[in-house]
Amino acid sequence: MKKQMINVLKQHAIANINLHKTNVDVYLSNPAGIGEHSDIMEAVQAELDKISMHEDRLSMLMRLWPDEEKKEDEQETSG
Repeated sequence: MKKQMINVLKQHAIANINLHKTNVDVYLSNPAGIGEHSDIMEAVQAELDKISMHEDRLSMLMRLWPDEEKKEDEQETSG
């Protein structure tokens, strides 16, 4: 269960990084099409802040539980 929870947290962080990166790509490729954001630079910075938060979480998970995937692989091959 521990490995599954850590894996879900990692996947969640990666998905959110991709979500906010896509938002930045949209802002950069078509800034005039974003009507509710009059300050495009501020909107891009907000998305970058969100990316940073999720990257920090992912980094922390990898640092604190680096071998959870190895443990699961070992259990599958030995079982």
